[in-house]
Amino acid sequence: QPPLSPSLHPLPCLSPAQPGGALIRELVPESQAYMDLLAFERKLDQTIMRKRVDIQEALKRPMKQKRKLRLYISNTFNPAKPDADDSDGSIASWELRVEGKLLDDPGKLKRKFSSFFKSLVIELDKDLYGPDNHLVEWHRTPTTQETDGFQVKRPGDVSVRCTLLLMLDYQPPQFKLDPRLARLLGIHTQTRSCIIQALWQYVKTNKLQDSHDKEYINCDKYFQQIFDCPRLKFSEIPQRLTNLLLPPDPIVINHVISVDPNDQKKTACYDIDVEVEDPLKSQMSSFLLSTANQQEIASLDNKIHETIESINQLKIQRDFMLSFSRDPKGYIQDWLKSQSRDLKLMTDVVGNPEEERRAEFYHEPWSQEAVSRYFYSKVRRHVKRCTF
Repeated sequence: QPPLSPSLHPLPCLSPAQPGGALIRELVPESQAYMDLLAFERKLDQTIMRKRVDIQEALKRPMKQKRKLRLYISNTFNPAKPDADDSDGSIASWELRVEGKLLDDPGKLKRKFSSFFKSLVIELDKDLYGPDNHLVEWHRTPTTQETDGFQVKRPGDVSVRCTLLLMLDYQPPQFKLDPRLARLLGIHTQTRSCIIQALWQYVKTNKLQDSHDKEYINCDKYFQQIFDCPRLKFSEIPQRLTNLLLPPDPIVINHVISVDPNDQKKTACYDIDVEVEDPLKSQMSSFLLSTANQQEIASLDNKIHETIESINQLKIQRDFMLSFSRDPKGYIQDWLKSQSRDLKLMTDVVGNPEEERRAEFYHEPWSQEAVSRYFYSKVRRHVKRCTF
């Protein structure tokens, strides 16, 4: 997982397009390195964003790996003990065990054997155990507790032929195709989406889509046999497929439960192809949900903002002192004017320039009193100077 870079925010006075940008680069040579990092981060963010979108799209699709599940079928025989006190020991019995594990499983958490199956049926010899006791069934339910294997124990001292029917738990669900559709598409068992995709590929390859109304498909002789119509909408195919999709075939294993003490072959092994989640899927999900670097990124962002603010303040101070050194008198006058404008804004004491520039403004009654007060103050100051 690539480390996320801190978010860089361009400083207006550092931007080459802004006035004074060149001056800032002269004062702070490292600012060009910042701009280079900023451009690189944009490219990196775009790359990471595209990758995140790709991962999100990939996670929407099933990500499966083909693996081998090794099935172990074994049995033990317990002969009768005439001198046993309990009833269990005085009757001969056998025990059948069905277990399994994934070959070359790199995962730290081992997956339970029962999690691979939707149901398991063991059919014993009906002649030996009767019509009511010859079936042993297990079916998955929402509250099923996963287990590492299954055990069946029955009384008996003769070898028993049994048939194991194992139904894999496909995720997403898979279906067996109608024989006619299976021959046409070359698919025996597959998910509904893959079957519809194969049908669309067949339509395109054989140019069955109507040239005038793209919504319709003109059925060839094979489609007519399967869908029983000369023409249909492509949107109708999912509904019409319902009667053509069957439950997948179970895995059938014939086994002999031997009670012969001299028989050494009491364990049989079978390899079954199963689909498991791609380990990469969990890594991709972790990448999308990862927030491990968020605190570090936030800390670096704060430092960047503080540094930018410090540079701004230092530039303002430098510009102030530089302007003052070049023309102290003019700068002070300009500064006082600026302060006066700010004071008027702060105290709401503002004039009306549009009225003040007209002669009628000065013929108002207040102007006579203002002139008198002005001359009176001038005379008073003159008298004071003459007195001294």
